[in-house]
Amino acid sequence: MKSLFDGVKEFSKNDFEKNKKLFQKLGTSQKPHTLFIGCSDSRVVPDLITKSLPGDLFVIRNVANIVPYYRASSEYLSTTSAIEYAIIVLNVENIVVCGHSNCGGCKALFLEEAELEEIPHTKKWLELAKNARIKAESLIKDFDSKDNIEWLVEQENIVEQMNHLLTYPIVEDRYSKGLINIYGWYYEIGTGVVYNYNFKEKVFEEIK
Repeated sequence: MKSLFDGVKEFSKNDFEKNKKLFQKLGTSQKPHTLFIGCSDSRVVPDLITKSLPGDLFVIRNVANIVPYYRASSEYLSTTSAIEYAIIVLNVENIVVCGHSNCGGCKALFLEEAELEEIPHTKKWLELAKNARIKAESLIKDFDSKDNIEWLVEQENIVEQMNHLLTYPIVEDRYSKGLINIYGWYYEIGTGVVYNYNFKEKVFEEIK
């Protein structure tokens, strides 16, 4: 924890002072242009990847960058409420669903039942990504390399979650009218390369 406390002190002394005017502007309001839905993985840092400043991104992070299907409910819905708020209140112009390599959530889709029973809430949550595994297994022919199926599942999961986004009436309405853009990104941690999903060709292309 000492490193975190030291980091706060460093931020106050240097980073805040360098961007003081920006923080003063943000002190009373925010107008992010993009809703960024990413994984909770400690290696995925949205601001770092995109070189964004405070106020640019409204960020949702959870296990395996999942978007639950839309449903009206009186339950406590964290991701759903954040999507609702970003679109209706903040009026974001873009939504990015960002998955990544070596995703623990996607790996968990391959765990044995006994292992999943040890993480029951994660097991339930990952039901929202099971179609990604099914689709990947239908596409890949060579199961000799586990890595191959895993990266394919990670990418198919991004596509799956973008499809889930369109079950939200407000998202579907704005998207169909061209009022909001949806992007699917795949971040390769070991290389720093980010790929963007080409909807027409149905492939991920490196952002250069």
